[in-house]
Amino acid sequence: MSDFEDAVETLDSGKVDGLRHRVPSRGLSFSKSAAEGLGDVSPVPGTSGLNNDGHKATPFRSLRSIHSTSSYSSPEHFPHVHRSVDEEDDDEEEDELREVRELLQSSAVAAVEVVEGSVKEALEDDEEEAAGGGCPLPSTPEEDDTLLTHEITEALREGKLIGDLEQLGANGTETAEELLRRVYMGASWGVCHFHHLPKWLQDNDFLRKGHRPPLPSFHACFRSIFRVHTETGNIWTHLLSCVAFIVMEIYVLTRPSIYLTLWDKLAFACFLNGAILCLGLSFLFHTLHCHSEFVGKLFSKLDYCGIATLIMGSYVPWLYYGFYCESKQMLIYLSVVLFLGISSFVVSLWDRFSEPRFRALRAGVFMGFGLSGVIPAVHYAVSQGWLNAVNQAALGPLILMGALYILGALFYTLRIPERFFPGSCDIIGQSHQIFHILVFLAALVHFYGISEMAMYRMAVGECADPPPGSATSSF
Repeated sequence: MSDFEDAVETLDSGKVDGLRHRVPSRGLSFSKSAAEGLGDVSPVPGTSGLNNDGHKATPFRSLRSIHSTSSYSSPEHFPHVHRSVDEEDDDEEEDELREVRELLQSSAVAAVEVVEGSVKEALEDDEEEAAGGGCPLPSTPEEDDTLLTHEITEALREGKLIGDLEQLGANGTETAEELLRRVYMGASWGVCHFHHLPKWLQDNDFLRKGHRPPLPSFHACFRSIFRVHTETGNIWTHLLSCVAFIVMEIYVLTRPSIYLTLWDKLAFACFLNGAILCLGLSFLFHTLHCHSEFVGKLFSKLDYCGIATLIMGSYVPWLYYGFYCESKQMLIYLSVVLFLGISSFVVSLWDRFSEPRFRALRAGVFMGFGLSGVIPAVHYAVSQGWLNAVNQAALGPLILMGALYILGALFYTLRIPERFFPGSCDIIGQSHQIFHILVFLAALVHFYGISEMAMYRMAVGECADPPPGSATSSF
């Protein structure tokens, strides 16, 4: 059993229910374990566990080590405090409360030392295992010993660990593992090295520094969007894009019916809502995926479902206007799109689909779904003529949109440019940011294309001789 696991077991066995940050009304006694270790601290050896007025004292369980112990430090190094409210005046009570805070500070310092050493040993064990039977990721940087020490001690320097320990004592319900994580995280956090991330957060090893550590708080995750780290660009590119499409949808839906009929607005809404959902879920994923492994996997699946929704929504207005007078062909293609969209949802909900090794598979699934639109485009061009396809069906913007999506998928899959400049694109210029921008531009191009098709349909009017059940009568 490692030292870290031993620490967890030692602290977890007591459920830290002995820690109290309030001074008991009847008395208080403190003791500290030796430098080698600490277990559950009982009343001071040689005493009966009673304070001066005969009442039972409340023991303080310090947080110092991961080795079992039965010895205690000398009184002059960590003096016992005995207080009786009936015998002490207000000034003495303030002195003792100040001493209690100093004791908590000492315990916090000791806990930081323990966690620092334990985490380093755990990292060393992982490296030994990887060297023995595993294959490390390419371009994984070497560990910087000063980073971990800086991250752990920064929160202590700000004086915020005391509040965490006091709250822990009040609750008395957290496990030792949660306690150690609290001590490591502190009330504040700083960016860390890729090598210090847990395995479930390690995705792109070409991005070396500036990563967010696990932030097991939704509030902390949302506040992190105003911090500079590797996800800042990914968050803001799709957050602003989402807001832009919300404004566009409000504009479209508020147009008078003489410009856009109800069915026109519904066709546009399918695309715009798909874009909003895709961009919004992407923003939420990049904001919250560092919360925990469960939350990260959940929003990763939702992110991929959002991409499938955008592709499905993009087909609807183009098929609606392209086959406006050919309802049978329109319904067939819409049915195929619906089937492919549901299939993409099923694949996206596969647990292992979001793993880094399936990056190429993810890109292939969505590229294949998008490229299936070539079939109805060629069908239209053959039946109506290539010139009409360009002028009436916005074939040019459609091709440009597909090219932008494919280019973005290539950047995403190949991880360019950080593959060629490891560590230089950690904050700005990484492949995922480029992918986000290209997705937004492709959606804008598609919006322009379907707007041109809508204007053409409004200028031409209804079909000249719509057959029974045609698009005119159906829509």
